[in-house]
Parts: sequence; structure tokens; C-alpha cells
Amino acid sequence: MATSSHEAQVRELVRSALLRLLPELATPAAASHEASQRPGRPVIDASTVAQAAPGATLDIPPGALVTPLARELALERKIRLGAAQPLPPTSGAAQQTIAIGADHGGYALKEQLKPLLAKLGWQVSDCGCHSTASVDYPDYAFVVARMVAEGRARWGIMIDGAGIGSCMTANKVPGVRAAMCYDQATAVNSRQHNHANVLTLGAGLIGPALAQQIVQVWLETPFGPDRHAQRVEKIMQIERRFSRNT
Repeated sequence: MATSSHEAQVRELVRSALLRLLPELATPAAASHEASQRPGRPVIDASTVAQAAPGATLDIPPGALVTPLARELALERKIRLGAAQPLPPTSGAAQQTIAIGADHGGYALKEQLKPLLAKLGWQVSDCGCHSTASVDYPDYAFVVARMVAEGRARWGIMIDGAGIGSCMTANKVPGVRAAMCYDQATAVNSRQHNHANVLTLGAGLIGPALAQQIVQVWLETPFGPDRHAQRVEKIMQIERRFSRNT
């Protein structure tokens, strides 16, 4: 018993030291408790917003920091973040805007998806390319991702031959969570579980009919609250950790 008690004490000391050095490793509950024990600016993250009912008003303490993901989730669930809080960056016309782009391999599919997006009520911002002449997919994936990250578009769609390279490129832009989807199941999962805000498609892997189904399902699937929001918040914590080091 003495040995077991000693090991438990050592584990607790190590855990406390790690949490002081890397607070992002804490669970949402532990992180909130630790934050409450020290003075500073309160933080409202996605897990906090996820606990509020859709359409509700969430009181925000004066001077609180609201994470970008928390704002996205609030916008998705129509939760008002207190009267004193500014609107999320994707307000006004940008809420109804989709940025779409493609390389030469995805150009034809891009053109086929644009009428569907307009029919669904979205304003389409075409980021190129505009022909089948050979181009480099990172150039266009970056433009699409940047529009989403800067709040100039609510969502982004990028198409190349396989969808993988564009996904990698888009995910280099802070604030972007790009997902390469190849069927309706992955479209639902990427939105519900991962809160994806950019969709990438492989024109060489799927046909126009399936692509249209994926896009419509992706746009209609809401973010998942509770454990999904907490896990995505951890993804964004990792991003913020390395963004601070650059």
C-alpha cells in the first residue's frame, strides 16, 4: 500500500507540472478549473458554447476571450454571445457566401457544382481556375482557405484530381479545418464530428452526381455539440500552440 500511495503522489506531481507547462493537455473540465484558480482573462471555448441550448443567449463575462471555434459553433447553433460581444467574423453577406476553387483537373466539376450552390441559396465566389490549362492546386486551395479563415466566406470547396493535396494545403491556413470527402458518410462525419469548414473533392475519384450529393449533405449537416466540440477545440488548441511559436 505504501508503494502504491507513493506512486500516486509522484503521478500527481508530474501531472501538475505538465499542466502548468502545457495547459492545453488538460481536459476541458480540468482546464476550466485551473483557469478559475488563477486571475486573468476568462476564455469561452467551444465546449462552453456546446452546453447552451440552440437559439439561447450565452452570457459572456466582461473582457472574456471567445475562441474562433466557439464563435463558429454559436453561429451554427444560432446562439447569441451576449449583447456586448461583436458579431462573428462571418457576418452579413459572408454568411451566405461559399468560396469555390479548382485546379485544371477539377475545373469541369467546379462548373457543374456552381449552379447547385446557387439553387441552394448560396452566393458563389469563384476563386478559379477558369479553364483546363494546367495550373498548381496549392495556389487555388490557398485562396479558398484564406477566404474562409478571414471570414469573407462561410464555407469553402476546393476540387482537384484526388482532393488530397488541396486538403493538405488548406489545412496549413490557421482557422481552417479541411476535409477530403468521397461519399455521404464522410461528408456527414467531417461536419458533425470534426466541424469542417472547407470541403475538398477529387474529381478523378467521384462523378458529378455523387459530388452534388456530397456537397448538399455537407452543407446541410450541422456541427455536433458536446464531446465533438470539445475534441475539435483541442485540435484548435494545438494549432494555436504552434502559431504562437512561428
